[in-house]
Amino acid sequence: MDKFAFHIFSDDRFMDLTLYQYGYEKCQPLHSFGPAVRNHYLFHYIVSGKGTLSVDHNNVSREYPLQGGAGFLIEPGRITTYTADLHDPWEYCWIEFDGLKAREILEGAGLSSDSPVFTPQTEQAGEILRKEMVYLSSCSVSSSYHLIGHLFLVMDAILTGAATRRKTQNGKRTQFYTNEAISFICANYALPITVEDIAKRLNLDRSYFGKIFRETMGQSPQEFLIRYRMSKAAELLKTTDISIKDISIKVGYPNQLHFSRAFKNVYDQSPRSYRQNNRIIKS
Repeated sequence: MDKFAFHIFSDDRFMDLTLYQYGYEKCQPLHSFGPAVRNHYLFHYIVSGKGTLSVDHNNVSREYPLQGGAGFLIEPGRITTYTADLHDPWEYCWIEFDGLKAREILEGAGLSSDSPVFTPQTEQAGEILRKEMVYLSSCSVSSSYHLIGHLFLVMDAILTGAATRRKTQNGKRTQFYTNEAISFICANYALPITVEDIAKRLNLDRSYFGKIFRETMGQSPQEFLIRYRMSKAAELLKTTDISIKDISIKVGYPNQLHFSRAFKNVYDQSPRSYRQNNRIIKS
């Protein structure tokens, strides 16, 4: 394997779990990354060697010495630094990911900013995760479905193989309400629905609904609704000739200017620029 591999995944059709970047690196002694803040989840699996993860929270820094066979999670919005050992620098595979199921899977594995270290519960569990991470990090020309499929296998290996795995709480009321809200959004995003409409559909107080949705999803209902609509708009921009005005209406924005502002906030470029840069030409 080469000393360094870096890949970008740019297909935004996948909502439950999606990749952003992934790769592999054999680090030099004391090679360091950070302090930095991520926009998405980042997971490293350490193939061999040693290093240290530092997580800052409320001006307090916690350090985690790590070595081959372990992994570590970086959550969005947290300040982190990770550094290779001087005498035995680590090599690792890594994935940057997010999606509707990401938080649920990581919580099920007992991973968070307060507990960022993955330790396999058995040697076999660690080997399964190692193989999946190494394989995924080597994929550069595979189809989107192939890559997302292996991302799910990585997530399964993390969830089922973690020594800190938590028992699933079936029938949890907050998860039920969140699932119902997501189903309602998926079915009605093209209409000018609001968070108030969703809460009313569930017969919940708006503030209470916002609280339980954020606890489950890690983002507010409004943020989720906007990102879902923009992901649908991005797909239409890439794969159709529909006008931007009509796409705006199709994703619940009667006002094209408001749509363009929302799209740029999510994708850092205008709908027109996004279409020019990401257009899929049908053969």
